[in-house]
Amino acid sequence: MTNTMLEAQETFRASAEIFVPAPPAEVYDTVSDLPRSGEWSPECTGGSWVDGIPAKVGSVFRGTNHRAADVVGWAPVVRGEWTTEAEVTAAEPGRTFRWAMRDSAGHAQESVWGFDLAEVPGGTLLTHHFRMGRATEGIEGITADMCRAERAQFIREWQVKIEKDLRKTVERIARLMSAE
Repeated sequence: MTNTMLEAQETFRASAEIFVPAPPAEVYDTVSDLPRSGEWSPECTGGSWVDGIPAKVGSVFRGTNHRAADVVGWAPVVRGEWTTEAEVTAAEPGRTFRWAMRDSAGHAQESVWGFDLAEVPGGTLLTHHFRMGRATEGIEGITADMCRAERAQFIREWQVKIEKDLRKTVERIARLMSAE
């Protein structure tokens, strides 16, 4: 058996939720506007729609990103600026918006980010979630030369990073929507 992350059935799963004092339709219009991601994401600094009708299933978003040197600093992850492409996989106004990260060949991977929205008294319960089933080609590359113990450490530390990033994202969206 090779020394890869493909041994795992699910690599990551995380979510964070927050109350947003705005109706689901308004929150959806904000979170589905991926070029605005730089206003709330700890890593995505923005980007543009490059194919399809923006924010509709099948459309493609090219995101620009930035990661500091100290993020899981021991691991060989991308630092500084880079771009990614993602394909919208679910777009139900006022309810859910999801996108899957694409690999270098342009295929959707089992790396899905999303927002679910539920109407609650006075606003919306916003849930931001992430799930990675089979490891992406990026995670495979990062962990390719790691022994089993190092891979396990990386997965634990990256899980914590993802959880913090999701929490920061929903907090920033709630602040943004409260100010509008």
